[in-house]
Amino acid sequence: MSDVLGSMRRACLSCTSLVRGLAGAGLLTASTPVWAADDPIVALTSQVMTDLNRHELVTMAMAVSVLGFSVVSAILLMRTRQRAVAQEMRLRAEVQSLQAESDRLRALLFVEPQVLISWPAGDNRPQISGDTALLLPHDGLGAGAQPQRVLAFGTWLPPEPALQMDHAVDALLDKGESFLLHLTTSTGRSIEAMGRAIGGQAILRIRELSGVRRELADMARRFKALHDETEMLRGFAEAAPWPIWTRRASGELNFVNAAYARATDAGSAADAVSRNLELLDSNDRGNLARALSDKAEFAARLPVVVRGERRYFDVRALRLAGGSAGMAVDSSEAAALGAALVRMADAHRRTLDQLSSGVAVFDAQRRLAFYNDSYRKLWDLDRAFLDSHPDDSSVLDRLRAARKLPEERDFKEWKNKLHEAYRAVEAEKAIWYLPDGRAISIVTTPNQEGGVTYLFDDVTESLDLQRRYGGLIDVQRETLDNLSEAVAVFGSNGCAQLFNPAFTRMWNLSAEALATRPHIETVEEWCRPLFDDAVSWQALRSAITGIDDRRNVLLKLERRDGTVLSCKTMPLPDGATMLTFQDITDTENVERALRERNEALETADRIKIDFVHHVSYELRSPLTTIIGFAHFLSDPSTGPLTDKQSEYLAYITTSTNALLAIINNILDLASIDAGAMTLNLGPIDVGRAIEAATEGIQDRLARDQIRLDIDVDPSIEGFVGDERRVVQVLYNLLANAVGFSPQQAVVKLAVRKAGNRVVFSVTDAGPGIDPALKDKVFDWFESHSQGSRHRGPGLGLALVRSFVELHGGKVQVDSVVGRGTTVTCEFPIDQTAQRNAAE
Repeated sequence: MSDVLGSMRRACLSCTSLVRGLAGAGLLTASTPVWAADDPIVALTSQVMTDLNRHELVTMAMAVSVLGFSVVSAILLMRTRQRAVAQEMRLRAEVQSLQAESDRLRALLFVEPQVLISWPAGDNRPQISGDTALLLPHDGLGAGAQPQRVLAFGTWLPPEPALQMDHAVDALLDKGESFLLHLTTSTGRSIEAMGRAIGGQAILRIRELSGVRRELADMARRFKALHDETEMLRGFAEAAPWPIWTRRASGELNFVNAAYARATDAGSAADAVSRNLELLDSNDRGNLARALSDKAEFAARLPVVVRGERRYFDVRALRLAGGSAGMAVDSSEAAALGAALVRMADAHRRTLDQLSSGVAVFDAQRRLAFYNDSYRKLWDLDRAFLDSHPDDSSVLDRLRAARKLPEERDFKEWKNKLHEAYRAVEAEKAIWYLPDGRAISIVTTPNQEGGVTYLFDDVTESLDLQRRYGGLIDVQRETLDNLSEAVAVFGSNGCAQLFNPAFTRMWNLSAEALATRPHIETVEEWCRPLFDDAVSWQALRSAITGIDDRRNVLLKLERRDGTVLSCKTMPLPDGATMLTFQDITDTENVERALRERNEALETADRIKIDFVHHVSYELRSPLTTIIGFAHFLSDPSTGPLTDKQSEYLAYITTSTNALLAIINNILDLASIDAGAMTLNLGPIDVGRAIEAATEGIQDRLARDQIRLDIDVDPSIEGFVGDERRVVQVLYNLLANAVGFSPQQAVVKLAVRKAGNRVVFSVTDAGPGIDPALKDKVFDWFESHSQGSRHRGPGLGLALVRSFVELHGGKVQVDSVVGRGTTVTCEFPIDQTAQRNAAE
């Protein structure tokens, strides 16, 4: 303001100087208007305007304008200064009033011990005010000497609260997040730390709690701790895999976890509570309620149906203030294991009872805890005495009184030595020789939980067997040494363990060298001069040293000296392998001769069949011509014949027909043997087939006065086959039966159904077939005419078997000498299914 007034003053002085200069220069006159007499400036201006010429007036106008502006500015500045002074006085009064209010509020704010820390916006330097001695410990430097130490929370707070305060302050400064913490300082003071973001500043107020606020803070801390503990327990209950629940005093559900909801097939825990779904059945719930009312506690293993499956749960419940709580732990596996353990113990007990060895278990107090029936029988002890759990000494005293223990000179010392097993670590074995001649093997085994287990075995017979076994071994040794076969035994390691003299003689080996137990490879090298076949020796080595595939190996060895040996390996139970060699040179020569003879016979048989086949074809053509001319001559159109000529012509016709049948049979057999015979399958009427077969033997039945008895099962409708061949089979069977039956006999033909087969059986009253010849009746040209009135070529039964087997059936001959013969033929009903199965 003083600067403005000074400028105005200098402007006025400049104007006055200018006016004076103009007056001194004669530019101003005294002719001033009357209206300007009161105002010297106006008068002066008028005078100047009057006295100056136009040019001068322009110049003066400009000067006056500047002067007027200066004067006006000076006036405005003066008025502004006056208002500014008044405003300054008013502001000073308001500042004094605000300062007084601030002092009053500050006094009210710090009337209780507290510390205020503020962080202005954009400034990381905090402003600390208040009583820092509330927080900082007295360390000799003074409470106010280092107020910045308040921000080092770890100096006046324990580690965990200091970390909590640090995180809260960082969140306040970074994100403006408010907080309210109740903490306890390292000196034991309860404080409240409150952080707020106000007016662009972050404010932290720390004050000591006392009185009601301290009690409220303590209650808040306890409430938070209880709340956290409750939430943790609730979370545990929710996550627990066992059903957990609480009930009100009225018995309604108050809380259940997810496992309870799953066990009761509820949609959720809330659904189970709202519907009051029960986990246990009514009887178990009643028992639980009665137990809680009587003892305030319930524990039992109960069956519970969970998702349709019956399981066992260990249910525990407690009576609490205002209700009850319970938990069910799935113990199905434990129950199953317990039952399995009980069953195993029973099985072990039953197993021990079945043992021939006597077993007695004495506990750590040396009292009988268990015995099996073999133990009681071995010592002939009273069951009641054993069931009374006598001590070890009492049992020994009773056995000694009955003279069932070894007779010792100092029985007390012997018993004390026996009882050392209770303090021993390893099992001990001994043999007791009793006065009655028995030898008892005893094994004392200390138990881990204390006590001793006695195992008794009557080895009297075993010792006797050992003696006899030794004698038997000597006998076997002598027998082995006198065998003609070469025998050698090789162990599982491939080394020779046993051999007889025949082995050394057969391979020209040294008995002393074999006594050193050489390996099979060494023995092989010794034997190679006589037999050098690497494949055979490899097979023998594999059989002797092999582990996985232990099997018999049969080889025929032809040595260089012409000897033929039969070699055989046999695995022995102890892992060893027995190797035997037998000289079969003579047998091999005889077998070779027999084989050559058999091949010659087979060749002759093939030549015979081929010869018959070709001859039959060659005979058939002229025979057909003869038959044709015989029929032509018997025709009346060719002219009359004498009685003798007709008789001779009848003989020719009969003979040629018989010869043609024989030739046809031979050709059929040859075709079957060559695999060229095929069947013309179709449905066969059994009755019609029998009628066609019997038609050809009617004259023979009438001539020999033989009755044909036919018995056909009416349930047989027919079967599938070649009707012509079936008729041929039946004709040959009937003709054969009629030929071997005496006059006025009965030939029986029976047809039965057996499953999926039709069975034809023909029985004659002939002399029967010798058992030595039964296997040859189906061979070609085998004719056993003993007891028969005719002699045939021996092709009928051979043809029967061939045709039946071609149908997939079978033929059986049952005969008793002097009582007749029964030939049975079986045909499958469905030939198509039979052929598909065969394919």
